Amino acid sequence: MRVTFPRLADHSRGYAVIERDDGVIYRMDGFANVTAKIPHDLRHLIVERELRVGDGIFGAIAAGTVWTSMEHLRGRRPPHAADRSQELKRTQRDRVRRAELLANLVEAVAALDNPSLEEVRQVTRRKLSAVPLAEPGADPAAVMELPPPEVLVAAANALQVETARWARLRVGDELVYEWPPAPPAPPAPAVRGLHAVPRPRDGGPTRQPHQR
Repeated sequence: MRVTFPRLADHSRGYAVIERDDGVIYRMDGFANVTAKIPHDLRHLIVERELRVGDGIFGAIAAGTVWTSMEHLRGRRPPHAADRSQELKRTQRDRVRRAELLANLVEAVAALDNPSLEEVRQVTRRKLSAVPLAEPGADPAAVMELPPPEVLVAAANALQVETARWARLRVGDELVYEWPPAPPAPPAPAVRGLHAVPRPRDGGPTRQPHQR
């Protein structure tokens, strides 16, 4: 699945174009007043990509969920697509809520200046204070299956990078992402006397002129 985020003029209503693997294409409207700040849905995609969340917002879309913010543009929809979408919304509701919480949490960590792991834990506890628990006294982090603090920090760093990349775009440019992200490449075998050179992350965005 390919997801394209065009950079529009400030104070415009943003959107993303979603091209599913079955050839169906949707436009997903975002929040109004888009400026240099990263779009809400792009924030979700980055966090879900970095934390390998396969059952969040974009995993649900790839599986056939159609949110109310999505408009069908072209491509033949499969039989019973609406029924499948409703069933996915029902069965994946809690997982999507978890993805929402993770995006909010990573965004809060990204707002910190070089946070320590203890600061990340404090932010996590604050964000989880409103999470309803079926069993009193349970650990919200365990209930929500949260990744460890160092993984949240890595995701926050990636979000900062993508936010800066978005801010540098000119009006008419766009960022394009592939979903699901490619699995991480296995580590290269060590070569004596040589230093490994980092490679670009697979599945990252590309920058290209906006086309109609």
